[in-house]
Amino acid sequence: MGLPGTGRPSRESRDSPRMRPRLGLGLLLAGIASAVLFWPWTKVLEVTAVATGDVRWCACVAEGDEFVLSFIHSVNRRPVHDTLRVRREHIVIVKSRYDSFGAGMPGTSDEEGTFTILPGGWIEWTVNREVPEITVRVGRVANHILSIKGREIPLADLAEPGSALSFRVRSNSLFSAMKGRCVP
Repeated sequence: MGLPGTGRPSRESRDSPRMRPRLGLGLLLAGIASAVLFWPWTKVLEVTAVATGDVRWCACVAEGDEFVLSFIHSVNRRPVHDTLRVRREHIVIVKSRYDSFGAGMPGTSDEEGTFTILPGGWIEWTVNREVPEITVRVGRVANHILSIKGREIPLADLAEPGSALSFRVRSNSLFSAMKGRCVP
């Protein structure tokens, strides 16, 4: 029974046994909706400008996904291909591949990595070192290219040469995607 002239239910009808299940169902649905919106369902590889923290590029990734950062070495002017892997919310530096030794390049096997000479003369330095993020200074002649999931992204398209970009893996929610942050 409602309160006369108000259009609102009386205290007795609000506290009736029929209203309690509706309240419980409403709270359950609100909890499910919150979990769907705010739970970090996906991982993303995020590239941000170090100076400002602005996200310049991102892509959805999964545990074990690999990507390659290729560039021309600043000293010996030869190509280098660094293979990186997603592990939890970290990046694993898997290996570097290059075609010649020189200043600034690893020279022999050490406690951190091992060398292999590949067919065609390429040298592979395997490291498997986990790091929370990687920072790269976009070179003027390095021609940095990020290769991931069949795409090639020139880092010079993301930041001016001389500026630094940070690569990191983080969790992403549907709410973040709806706000325009790295849509799957």
